[in-house]
Amino acid sequence: MRNPWHKITENLFPVFRRRLSGVDALPQLAVLGLLSGLFTGGVILLFRLAIEWPLERFLPGSGSESFEHLDLITRGVLPFAGAVALGLFLHRLAPQNRKVGVAHVMERLNYHQGYISIRSALVQFVTGVATVVTGQSAGREGPAVHLGAAFSSLMGQWMRLPNNSIRTLVACGCAAAISASFNTPISGVIFAMEVVMMEYTIAGFTPIILASVTAAVISQAAYGSEPAFSVPPLTMNSLLEIPWILAIALVIGIAAAVFIQLVEVMGKHQHRPVILRMTVAGLFMVPFAIVIPEVMGIGYDTVQLTIDQQLPFWILLGAGIAKLLVTSITIGLGMPSGVIGPTLFMGATIGGAMGLIGAQILPEMSSSIGFYAMLGMGAMMGAVLQAPLAALMALMELTRNPNIILPGMLIITTASLITSEAFGKKSLFLTMLKSQGLSYQNSPVIQALRRVSVGAIMDRNILRTGRYLTAEEARKVLKSEPKWLIVEGSNGPTALMPAVDLARFMEDSTKAKPEADKKQEDGHPESEQEPEKIDLINIPANRRDIGPVQYQATLDEALNVFEQTSVEALYVQRHVAPTIQRIYGVLLKSDIESYYQYRRS
Repeated sequence: MRNPWHKITENLFPVFRRRLSGVDALPQLAVLGLLSGLFTGGVILLFRLAIEWPLERFLPGSGSESFEHLDLITRGVLPFAGAVALGLFLHRLAPQNRKVGVAHVMERLNYHQGYISIRSALVQFVTGVATVVTGQSAGREGPAVHLGAAFSSLMGQWMRLPNNSIRTLVACGCAAAISASFNTPISGVIFAMEVVMMEYTIAGFTPIILASVTAAVISQAAYGSEPAFSVPPLTMNSLLEIPWILAIALVIGIAAAVFIQLVEVMGKHQHRPVILRMTVAGLFMVPFAIVIPEVMGIGYDTVQLTIDQQLPFWILLGAGIAKLLVTSITIGLGMPSGVIGPTLFMGATIGGAMGLIGAQILPEMSSSIGFYAMLGMGAMMGAVLQAPLAALMALMELTRNPNIILPGMLIITTASLITSEAFGKKSLFLTMLKSQGLSYQNSPVIQALRRVSVGAIMDRNILRTGRYLTAEEARKVLKSEPKWLIVEGSNGPTALMPAVDLARFMEDSTKAKPEADKKQEDGHPESEQEPEKIDLINIPANRRDIGPVQYQATLDEALNVFEQTSVEALYVQRHVAPTIQRIYGVLLKSDIESYYQYRRS
């Protein structure tokens, strides 16, 4: 029996889907952006509630991050027991179902056109909540990005949209997740395009902006309009602080390189049993949780205290170094933790500690500790993620102070350059993909081809026909004036031929018929007459070997099919029922090359 949802989508979305095949479907993409923002905003609210509700009720003290108020034994047992429980949970899953986080979203974009399963979303929801609630050194933004991307992707899959639109929806979900988590809609947009998609497009900006703004509105309706941190007015007291800002950039650039290196080194143990890795990660967390409990959970309460200048130097330095070590090692071992929150924690505490040193050296010129803490947050985020623009936008939106732009640009770009150029480190997420034996292809050609579906440039002027035709059947075929004939074999389409070749054959046969009749009258054998059946595989024609490609596929996918199968043409099909496929058009390799050359010029 036909799935009723398929019937609904077939009746409701055909024109909508067709418009989305190209790169100019801005109104349709805008609608998708709004829907993505609504879905993602709701999912992130549910995710935050699942984290905050148990912590607010079971942690001593006020708020959902007061792990410091737990007794020593509980601080040691909680993260270890949580790590073991996570290990047991992940052990029951197939290895491919254990992947979560931003790196997994990038993998799905690069290798699977943004298709993310509901199983993956559920695993991320459970593990994202569990890591924070059990006191692991974790953030909620990475899991939130995965959830936003997953549910946006699932929406596109349900609507059976072309793959280029699903890729855009994934970016919308990423932007909406960051926006809803921090209440920073601009940095959400830049994060999605700079970190996840690794490209900027004019058509992409509109839906991603709408998704980010919509999610921010939903978040503000629940949590208010204030950003994640309460930041006092900050400003740079003197231009003479610039050398010290550059010194801080050097320290944070080195710290970011160490962080990425530790994740890379520990990632070499991914082949070991997941229970063993989670147990080791839990044991490593225990002494840090007992001695420096600030590293437990998200740690935004510590970040706020740093901005408010309420923590001494040794607490700031110790917490920053401890967070760097425990987060990098546990994530490298496979702990499904978010990494964006920890980078902000590390940057704030290290920047605050450097600010206290600067205050001792030049007390009259030095800016506030909160000023340096905020600069450190931006610098560490930019260096670890290799996303300077996203970090700068986050810094500006969190402070809501334009005076921080100049020093922020200086420290973020310098720290990012030190990490990437002096130490040769790529983005943390690219490093994590590399440890899995994966890469991320983002050349301009590939990105351009991924933005367009085969439905945008395929030739729809086709007609399916059997291999053998009578003269009368051939005339009926030509009467509809198709450009291409798809010749059916016993196992589906086998060849593509221009209809004009059949027309030429018919014309030649018609001219030869009077002569054949005359020869028959003169006693020539009947075998020289016009044959009763025309064999489309044997008549003179410019036939091409043909293979299938799905209607949702992008031009990049189609090009890969050409290279893998060595066929000369593709027929574009879609499953309209479990055993029924409909062919919508044909595509030649030259069509893809011509389209790219035309768009580039």
